[in-house]
Amino acid sequence: MVIYVRTQGAKIIKQGKHLLVKKGDAIYHTLFTYKLRQVVMFGNVEITHRALAQLMQNNIDTVFMSYNGRYLGRLAAPESKNVFLHKRQYMLLDDHDFSLHLARCIVAGKLTNMATLLMRIRRSRKDPVPGQKAEEIQQLMRKLESADNIDSVRGYEGRGAAIYFQGFPRGFINEMGFVRRVRRPPTDPVNSVLSLLYTFLMNRVYAAVRIAGLDPYPGFLHAIDYGRYSLVLDLMEEFRSIIADTLTLSLFNLKILQREDFYTDKTKVDKVSKAGDQEVPDVTKDPIGMISDDETEKEILDLPEQRMVHDSPALTESAGRYPVKLRDEAFKRVIEVFEKKLTTAFYYPPAGRRLTYGDVIIYQAGHYRKVIEGETDVYQPVMLK
Repeated sequence: MVIYVRTQGAKIIKQGKHLLVKKGDAIYHTLFTYKLRQVVMFGNVEITHRALAQLMQNNIDTVFMSYNGRYLGRLAAPESKNVFLHKRQYMLLDDHDFSLHLARCIVAGKLTNMATLLMRIRRSRKDPVPGQKAEEIQQLMRKLESADNIDSVRGYEGRGAAIYFQGFPRGFINEMGFVRRVRRPPTDPVNSVLSLLYTFLMNRVYAAVRIAGLDPYPGFLHAIDYGRYSLVLDLMEEFRSIIADTLTLSLFNLKILQREDFYTDKTKVDKVSKAGDQEVPDVTKDPIGMISDDETEKEILDLPEQRMVHDSPALTESAGRYPVKLRDEAFKRVIEVFEKKLTTAFYYPPAGRRLTYGDVIIYQAGHYRKVIEGETDVYQPVMLK
C-alpha cells in the first residue's frame, strides 16, 4: 500500500503498533505498518521521531515532496548487502557490447510503446497524423537495430521522443494548450500533469529497484552522473507511455481534469536548468489507457526531459513563463487515479499470470537483475498491446 499525505499542517505520530495522521485533535488516517510499502509526504507535513523510527525499522520507503509535487528526497531502507551484485553493475558499465545491447533493448521498448500509443490515437480519433508519426518512429526502430554505439542509441531515442510529441497532442479531445513537452516550468495543464505523473512513476520504479537489491545509480542508457539515479531512469522509459501518458489522456478526455482545475502561479518563475473528496470515473475503462485492446480483460530534484539529447535552448527552456499548477482537489484526483491505474491487473505473459501495473514494475526490476547477473541474455521491456 502506498499512502500520500498532503493535508498541510498534518503530523504523523506513532501510537502503539500503528501510525496516525493527525491535525490538531482530528485523526485523518490510521496506518498499519505491515500494510505499507511507501509513504509520500507533500509540503508542510511533520513526522515524529518515533513514527520515523518505525518506518525505518520496517524498511518502508519514505518520500518527501514539495507541496506541488517536486521531488525533494527520501529515507529508504538500508542498501542491499549484495556487494557482488553492485560490483558487477559497475563492471558492466565498461563492457561496450553489453551496455550497447541493453541500451538498445530499453530504447526499442520505449519506441515501440510510443508508436503503439500513437496508432491507438489514430484509430480512436480517426486522425492520420499520429499514424504518420508512428510510422516515422517505426523507421527509427529499424535503424536502431544497427546502431553500433550508445551515443547513436541515445540519438534515436531523442529523435523518437521529438516525433512522438508531435503526434501525442492529437490524442486530446479538447484543446489544452499542449504543443510540446515543457518541463521547467510546465506552462500548460498537460505538461503539468505529465511532470507530476513522471515523478510519481519515478518513485515507484526507484522502490522496485531497491526491492530487487540493485544499486539505483549505474545505468546504461542514461549516462552516469553525480547524484543521478540512472538505472531508475532507464527502467522508467518503457513505462512512460504505458502508465503516465495514457493516464494523462484519460484524465483529460474523461473530464476528470478540466481547465478550471489549474491555475497559473505568477508569484515566481522557476529557475530553468541548462543541464539537461469527489467520485472519480474509472480511468481503466478508457481504451487508450488500457494495456490491451481487449476490453474484457483488461537529477534528483527533478526528472530529466523525456529524451537523452538536448534540443536548442530556444526549444527546451521557458524562461519568463509562469508555471501552471493543479488546484488541491484536482491534485488529489490525480493521486487517486494514478494509484487506481497501478492496482489494475492484466495478464502478463512473462510471469504467466495476472499482475497489477505496480507488480509489473517490480517484476521488471527483478528481470533486469537477472540480465545483470547473466541468468538471462536479453532484457525484454513491457510492451503496450
